[in-house]
Amino acid sequence: MNQIILPPTSGATSAGFKVDPGRGERIGRVSSHWFSRPADERYLSLSELYASVRGRTDRSVTRTLNSAEVRVEARKDDSETLSLHLPGTDKPAVPTHWSFGQLAGLVGAPAAYLRQLPAPLSAINLQYGLSTHRAEQIKTLEFDDGRVELRAVTGPDYGRIYDHELVAAVQRIAGDGIGDTRWKVPGTLDWGTNIYNPHVDITKETTTLYASDRDVFLFLVDDLNPIEAGILPDGSPDLFFRGFYCWNSEVGAKTLGMASFYLRAVCANRNLWGVEDFQEITIRHSKYAASRFAYEAAPALENFANSSPLPFINGIKAARSTIVAKTDDDRRDFLKKRGFAKAETTRIIETVLNEEGHAPASIFDFVQGITAVARTKTHQDARLDMETRAKKLLDAVS
Repeated sequence: MNQIILPPTSGATSAGFKVDPGRGERIGRVSSHWFSRPADERYLSLSELYASVRGRTDRSVTRTLNSAEVRVEARKDDSETLSLHLPGTDKPAVPTHWSFGQLAGLVGAPAAYLRQLPAPLSAINLQYGLSTHRAEQIKTLEFDDGRVELRAVTGPDYGRIYDHELVAAVQRIAGDGIGDTRWKVPGTLDWGTNIYNPHVDITKETTTLYASDRDVFLFLVDDLNPIEAGILPDGSPDLFFRGFYCWNSEVGAKTLGMASFYLRAVCANRNLWGVEDFQEITIRHSKYAASRFAYEAAPALENFANSSPLPFINGIKAARSTIVAKTDDDRRDFLKKRGFAKAETTRIIETVLNEEGHAPASIFDFVQGITAVARTKTHQDARLDMETRAKKLLDAVS
């Protein structure tokens, strides 16, 4: 793997790197996983994560079946639980909460209502739906660990990308994700000093490697090699780190996707601070999803991991040097032409003045002001709209 050699930065301290987390975007997606994942969904290395998700794949089988050949009935030993008798096997399959909802959706039945019915009545409704199912076929993912568990029920053209395939793609660039390569579980920001410390023990509390029975999510950073892209108002370097996160659900709970970006810090509850140049791709699990993963997503991840940060640095420098406003009238006109209301225009200008010590003049100034105001928006759609307009400004000069 090609390695990027970056020059030493003047922003290093004995405890880490001095950063300015108040700039750029704040992204909370990793934090939402950090808050919600139970201990058994947290992993301390990529090899541990891979072993878990690969193990369940090895004990699973996927099949395409004729809908009319599937029999649904209440279990004899548990009248409150449904089981499915699938052709080609003697063992009944018990649907998970997720696959039950998928099955109901395929046959056009309301899953929430069926769950309230006694199991025999629910079985009758599902059986009727399967016998009249227009598509005539379903694709199953069955997990056999002594008892057969029906993990997923999809249409016949569902293009499954297994969770272990995504983890393996990440392992090719990140090793174990614990510092054996440039890519690792992130460190933590000290809000009292704004020092980002990349050297944090990987525990169940700090890890950013997650997997459940229906998905996988990974977040890694290159936080031992800061990138200097400009100077802060106090004369210190504006430092960034590269980062990416990716996700998948082999049972169809979500698309496969990955996002790459530059960020200034990660705090203890795994919010991403000072994010710039956010890029995201997603792949639906359609018929040719596996090919798209092999030829688009995996190479894109590897290209980002091994690419030079110079385009990003040059883009930031270009934004800083591109002066678009010299007077207050220029500033108001610049923002007005880009769809900002009068109140928003005033807030953006005042924010830059307060945080930078001068009125906005360059593209970079306006981008920082817009993203700062966007962070105060309580409604996500409004925040994303402002952040998108800020990104368009940066892209125009990159």
